[in-house]
Amino acid sequence: MTGGPRGVDEDKRATLRRFAALGAASPLVGLASAEESDSDAPGAIAGYVAATPGAHFSKIRDDLQLGTGETQHHLRALERDGSLESRKDGDYRRYFVTDRFSGAEKVALGYLRRTTPRGMILALLREPGQGPGDLAERLDVSRPTVSKYAAELAAAGLLDREGGYTLEDPTTLLVLVVAYADSFGEEATALAADAPAFLSYDPA
Repeated sequence: MTGGPRGVDEDKRATLRRFAALGAASPLVGLASAEESDSDAPGAIAGYVAATPGAHFSKIRDDLQLGTGETQHHLRALERDGSLESRKDGDYRRYFVTDRFSGAEKVALGYLRRTTPRGMILALLREPGQGPGDLAERLDVSRPTVSKYAAELAAAGLLDREGGYTLEDPTTLLVLVVAYADSFGEEATALAADAPAFLSYDPA
C-alpha cells in the first residue's frame, strides 16, 4: 500500500513514465525540452495530449500531478518546438498535437471535453431527433441547460435545431468519439463498441 510523500512521488513517476512512453511512440516527439532529458514531464505531457486531445491546462496539470509552473513551462516549450498547439475556448486553453486536427475537429473536441455537451452529442449519435426535454431527462439536467448548450453547439456548426435536434456531421463526431473513447469515459466507450450497429463510417 502506498501512502505519504514517497507513495505520492512513486505514483507521479509511474504516471509520467506511462504517458512519456505514449509520447515517445508518437510521431510528434523530437521534444522541445530535449535539454531537460532527465525529466519525464515533457514526454508525458506530449503523450497525454496525444491520447487526450482538447484537454485544457488544469486537466493536464492535475492528471499528471505536476505543478502549475512546471506545466506552464513545458507546455510553452512544446508549443515553441512545434510539437503541440493550443486554442482558446472560452475560459479554457485547449491543447492538441500540431497539425493533427482541422479547426472544426478542434471545436468538436472542445465540446466533447465538456460533460453536458458530450452527453448531448453521445445521445444524439445514438438517437437523432431528440428534443430538449428528452435530453434533459436523459442527462438529468435542466431543460434551460440543454437549450443553452444546444444554442452553442448550433453556433459552432455542430447541431441543427430544426424540429428535433440532429448533429450536422455525425460521422466526424463518431470518428472522434471512437478514436478517443477511453478519454471520454464509460458512456463513450460503450457507444464506440456499439458504433458499427447504428452508423457506418470509414476512419481512413
